[in-house]
Amino acid sequence: MRLAKRSSFAIASIGAAVAAPPGALADKPRPWQIGFQDAASPIMEQLDAFHDMMLVILTLITLFVLGLLVYVMIRFKAARNPTPSKVTHNTVVEVLWTVAPVIILVLIAIPSFKLLYAQKVIPEVEMTVKAIGLQWYWTYEYPDYDNLTFDAVMIPDEDIRAGQLRLLETDNRLVLPVQTNIRILVTADDVLHSWAIPAFGIKMDAVPGRINETWVRIEREGVYYGQCSELCGIYHGFMPITVEAVSKEAFAEWVEQAKAEFAEEPAPAPVRVVTAGAPSAD
Repeated sequence: MRLAKRSSFAIASIGAAVAAPPGALADKPRPWQIGFQDAASPIMEQLDAFHDMMLVILTLITLFVLGLLVYVMIRFKAARNPTPSKVTHNTVVEVLWTVAPVIILVLIAIPSFKLLYAQKVIPEVEMTVKAIGLQWYWTYEYPDYDNLTFDAVMIPDEDIRAGQLRLLETDNRLVLPVQTNIRILVTADDVLHSWAIPAFGIKMDAVPGRINETWVRIEREGVYYGQCSELCGIYHGFMPITVEAVSKEAFAEWVEQAKAEFAEEPAPAPVRVVTAGAPSAD
């Protein structure tokens, strides 16, 4: 596939993002970051809530087991029990350690299934975007906008400008409107890739010959970064994803600019071949 030429207006941001200080609207990884990036979609908000719930449950279980171990080591040490107990079974204890994990798993399963349902069942969408993974860049298609198509290639170090993030910036950003249900189709043309945006809670495999789908509703404007999350070759670490979320009005303006910017070159006029002695065909 032909690499699209770099778009000056796509490298820069649109509207307010242009005037904002570098990185002011960006959801990006931070040095020594431990937690997730700020959620920018309903799915990521649910993932955050599920993660926090699981962290509490795991912490309580760990403290409970640690307390049991400390109690057993102190209460049943050899100095206090010169004659060890020969009890091997306790009905109450065996019922408790069977029933308690079942209850815990049910408590985990209910919100887990709700989250899986929200991820997999796509609501009524307002637009569709197709992400195609290639070695080593992404191609984006907008089927609802005259099949607008362009490539997004990582900006090399020597071309990085002030405010741009090394290894995370692309020459053309995927521009999407906020407060819009968007279907995202993901596939690949060569090997396995994976389209992942942490702030959206999306990590979808791109499989050659197969189209996977997911969805997103971006809650706030800004720039969001991701990377290919499947080991796809020697330049796997140089295949970033840059998404710019703008207002619906700014998106409509961008579409018109992008159609002109990425317009396909007109096909050459057909060449008529005339065989000697034969009449030419109109």
